[in-house]
Amino acid sequence: MNLRARHFAPSALAALIGCFAFTSAQADDVQVAVAANFTAPIQAIAKDFEKDTGHKVIAAYGATGQFYTQIKNGAPFEVFLAADDSTPEKLEKERDIVPGSRFTYAIGTLALWSAKDGYINNTDEVLKQNQFKHLSIANPKAAPYGLAATQVLAKLGLTDAVKGKIVEGQNITQAYQFVSTGNAELGFVALSQIYKDGKVSEGSAWLVPEALHEPIKQDAVILKKGENNPAAKALVDYLKGPKAAAIIKSYGYQL
Repeated sequence: MNLRARHFAPSALAALIGCFAFTSAQADDVQVAVAANFTAPIQAIAKDFEKDTGHKVIAAYGATGQFYTQIKNGAPFEVFLAADDSTPEKLEKERDIVPGSRFTYAIGTLALWSAKDGYINNTDEVLKQNQFKHLSIANPKAAPYGLAATQVLAKLGLTDAVKGKIVEGQNITQAYQFVSTGNAELGFVALSQIYKDGKVSEGSAWLVPEALHEPIKQDAVILKKGENNPAAKALVDYLKGPKAAAIIKSYGYQL
């Protein structure tokens, strides 16, 4: 028995190695730069993506403008999910993406939010009354949702009135945290951060009308570093599919 086991072990081992080699060739990791507002949706999508394809998403979260700088400085990202369409378009013009890979994966909604129930009555009234001490927004130079917030304030004629009360987060996640921790009474956040089961899940909010700011079209691209990674193309294709679409819509985005 021992002799027989020793005789067949090499072939069995070879078969096992071949199996793992095949699996490795079919399943890859993909490094993804994700705009902070899309953190929860991509985490949900990544679970289904890994289950359905075997590929794994390795995600980093932050402000779109900061990611642009990192990409230009050689960061190893292979797919970029931005919070705007202008940054991916710029990368396309600079030939830093795979040609033809750019598309809009979501259209975001801006919300004015307070962690306090009843503080905002689904209008801009609380802004115009200007009785608060701090208003949180994301850095408008790096985060598209922060830029949209400044456009809203300008349209409402409130830029100068609230200038001394604004606290800036590096990205939309930090802007949300300022409000959720009580360091600001209210702030402009992404609807996806406070939306669950078709409604605002906590506190009170005003869903900002689209007419008050430029559309928040969020584009995705395959970056040059992901050109030869099948997982990068697979993820972009998956984002266009029905499972991802259902998740994206469930967080309050439009398609």
